[in-house]
Amino acid sequence: MVTRVGLESYEVLACHGVFDFEREKKQPFIISIWASLSEDVKEDDIELTLNYAKFQSAVDTEVVNSEPVKLMETLCYKLVSNLSQNDIVAALSIRIEKPDAPLPHPGGLAVVEHEWTRD
Repeated sequence: MVTRVGLESYEVLACHGVFDFEREKKQPFIISIWASLSEDVKEDDIELTLNYAKFQSAVDTEVVNSEPVKLMETLCYKLVSNLSQNDIVAALSIRIEKPDAPLPHPGGLAVVEHEWTRD
């Protein structure tokens, strides 16, 4: 049995994107993160699991309060680097949505999803 802990649809404002104007003006990013734990939590102790507040803290550090980057893929990598430091994390699934991404035509949602597994 695998236990997964997650945070879905955490909306933040940040300055990331390929174009200069995207890195100068804040825009919304919606981030969902799921972590598979390396072992089942058998005791009622928060220290034996991954507190979902850690997901918000990682997003705040790596997305909101970081230097602008061009790619959402880079943001995924930064989130993995942050969250995978906890040994209880066996795998991560990250989804970043950018609802105001500059697309050539109306409609659509820019999304990057990243899957990471501890080797």
